Amino acid sequence: MKNISWGHGVIIALFTFIVFILSMLFLFPNGQKNSEMVTENYYEEELQYQDVIDSKKRADELVNKPVYSQSTKGITIQFPADYNNGNAKVKFVLNRTDDEKLDIKKDVGLDAEKSFTIPANVLVKGNYTLRLSWLKNNTNYRIDYDVVWK
Repeated sequence: MKNISWGHGVIIALFTFIVFILSMLFLFPNGQKNSEMVTENYYEEELQYQDVIDSKKRADELVNKPVYSQSTKGITIQFPADYNNGNAKVKFVLNRTDDEKLDIKKDVGLDAEKSFTIPANVLVKGNYTLRLSWLKNNTNYRIDYDVVWK
């Protein structure tokens, strides 16, 4: 057996390191997943994020909050019974983190039962973030829900 000098050891270590890095790139290609930004106007929205924080805090302090449920018809958001439709504006954003083409953004009106439904025919199986915002008596509120549509 031939003696290995320190120069050979460095070359072997460098070669082993390169093989390790390349194997990580090819065996675990998670970096190739589609990871789009949640919103196109990310930087503009970041500047206004204190308003979002305040809206979420106000919504957390409510005793009766809007809730969502799923059925074959779609996703229904139900507001509390004491909610007044006359002085309120409601909008929602349903973000799909893996494909922004599947995002849904809409201003909605509530029906007589103080609810609205996102129809099942516009939803695709997968994970969504439902950002529900409403303006009541000139006060903003916001609640975010993680939704899994099956």
